[in-house]
Amino acid sequence: MMSSEGKRHCCLTLPSDVLSNLPENVIDGILMCLPFKDAVRTSILSDIWRYKWCRLPELTLDKAVWTTKTNGMLCPSKISIIIYHILMLHVGPITKFILHITSLRSYLEIDDLIYFLSKNGIQHLVLTLPFSRSPYKLPVSFFKCLQLRYLTLRNCLILPPPNFKGFDRLISLELRNVTISSKFLESLISKCLLLEQLVLRISEHLNSIEIKAPKLRSFDFKGNIKFIILKDVPRLAKLSLANTRNDEKAGKCDIAKFLESFTALEHLYLGNGSIEFFAGAGGTVLKRFPFIFNCVKRLYLSDCCLGELEFNSCVVGLIRSFPCLQYLEIEVLYLYVDGTSALQSLEVEHFSDVTFNQLKEVNLKYIKGSKPLLQLMKLLLAKSPVLVRMLIDSYLDEESAAINICATELSKFQRASPKAEVVFIKQNSHLAKSISAYIAKIRS
Repeated sequence: MMSSEGKRHCCLTLPSDVLSNLPENVIDGILMCLPFKDAVRTSILSDIWRYKWCRLPELTLDKAVWTTKTNGMLCPSKISIIIYHILMLHVGPITKFILHITSLRSYLEIDDLIYFLSKNGIQHLVLTLPFSRSPYKLPVSFFKCLQLRYLTLRNCLILPPPNFKGFDRLISLELRNVTISSKFLESLISKCLLLEQLVLRISEHLNSIEIKAPKLRSFDFKGNIKFIILKDVPRLAKLSLANTRNDEKAGKCDIAKFLESFTALEHLYLGNGSIEFFAGAGGTVLKRFPFIFNCVKRLYLSDCCLGELEFNSCVVGLIRSFPCLQYLEIEVLYLYVDGTSALQSLEVEHFSDVTFNQLKEVNLKYIKGSKPLLQLMKLLLAKSPVLVRMLIDSYLDEESAAINICATELSKFQRASPKAEVVFIKQNSHLAKSISAYIAKIRS
């Protein structure tokens, strides 16, 4: 243990400002761990620290910067002043820049900012701009940010110059509520040969897009579109489609042909109108795919119309083709029984050649008791030998007699897994416990 004299000598020999004598890269690392506003506040520590923040390679300007405790959100003119101060004082490269802004006096500041970034080695850019009926048009300097690897754009107009050849280093692209033509969108994606992650939230009506991305691993789409064609995506592991176009001009697609080439697919999400996009394509009712996917582990089906024959057949075809499913989630939009054929499509007897040997959890959301629902539960319980849990999010009232009826029916179903537990979930946790206890009592 150090003596008091030793401690005194140590204190006398240490420099008065330990932090200021740290290596520059260490100081930069410390500043980057702070919120941007706090990093700037270090300038009051001493003359040495006054401009330390000015060489940060990563900047985040979001709500935390534009908000004060006393006056709330800053006015647009003060936001413009902050942006200009950053442009004047910053030195060195900026590799990552995040801008989230809800109001602005004019877009001239954004033009200047993008020009500045294009000259300073920007690699990761996130621009979330104010929503406007006349969206901000990206300047020519944006298309000169050729070192970009991660790009997120929101609420802007993308019109490239004629000589633009693409971002050949881009790994991740996320476009939300942007105005862009189908032709340029296709061209942009096809020129990103390293692209691994693609997120599209397009509110504009698009006729069709063809996506070619040999290294793409994740594709998340939500928007209004007639057709999506995925070509040359051998590494695609996660696919999410939510087509909100519901008019008679929306196209139909053979789901078997659509999925056949996705040999690496592990996660599949179909939401909104995307299931109708596949169901009944070509006027036929899908019963079985000509192939199986042993790689798909998780399947999400949203806004389902359980009870319609075409829809049920599409769901059945999907489930049949994914024998290695581990997690299944179905969110029901409404229930409608279209004759006995719809019910028969879910009968256990039609699945004598199918067993879900890896299915461990099923989540059924926003459900009211109905025959199609009970048929689906019966099928999954009977064909899942390692099932651990079936969760049911229900609209049923706590005192509803339908709860007892549903629980009674469930207690009669054969369960391939001795560990399978059926749990009704509601915002009131007491309801989930009481229903689970009721089912257990019936079974015992």
